[in-house]
Amino acid sequence: MANDAAHDLAHLDRVWRNCQQIAEGEGVVAGSTLLAAAYFHDLVNLPKDDPNRVGASTMSADAAEGLLAPFSFSEEGIATIRHAIEAHSYFANIPARNIEAKILRDADRLDALGAIGIARAFAVAGSLGRELYNPTDPFPTIRALDDLRFSIDHWAAKLLKLPRKMSTDTARKLATERAAIMCRFLENLANEIGHKLNENWGG
Repeated sequence: MANDAAHDLAHLDRVWRNCQQIAEGEGVVAGSTLLAAAYFHDLVNLPKDDPNRVGASTMSADAAEGLLAPFSFSEEGIATIRHAIEAHSYFANIPARNIEAKILRDADRLDALGAIGIARAFAVAGSLGRELYNPTDPFPTIRALDDLRFSIDHWAAKLLKLPRKMSTDTARKLATERAAIMCRFLENLANEIGHKLNENWGG
């Protein structure tokens, strides 16, 4: 894993916690295959601006498979873990074919929302040298979104769209609650920097 504040051991702990919460809400047992997928999903963590980023989840699945032998997983179990890791990636756009993959993907995306999502978004932006917001048009009205340059633009381009992209009802509810926290932050930010937040901005 890359050594960055947004993808550290605490991130893995949170994703596993999210997995357990989502599984409980969906009436599913959070078993050892889901546990392994949660802790191995970011074994290969490439920077957001790396041209090979789209393949990172497959690389992580390959790396994970080599670590699973001592744990006596069945071939089916290993295949389940591999698929969950491969399909968790937003960038890879691989359809989730089983409940473990759906839960892990939702759990990982849930960690991009809420108070921790705000912290992670700015941590990533800082590591990439991106500006916090466009000072003249922070919540774009006369320009196109540019989340390669402005951190807040990434909220509208991706983060605040995550609730409706969740695969499970439980995660969708949790994500909606967390997105509301981020929207309140945006309202406060708009007030502090002397700009108006568009009514439907970012959702």
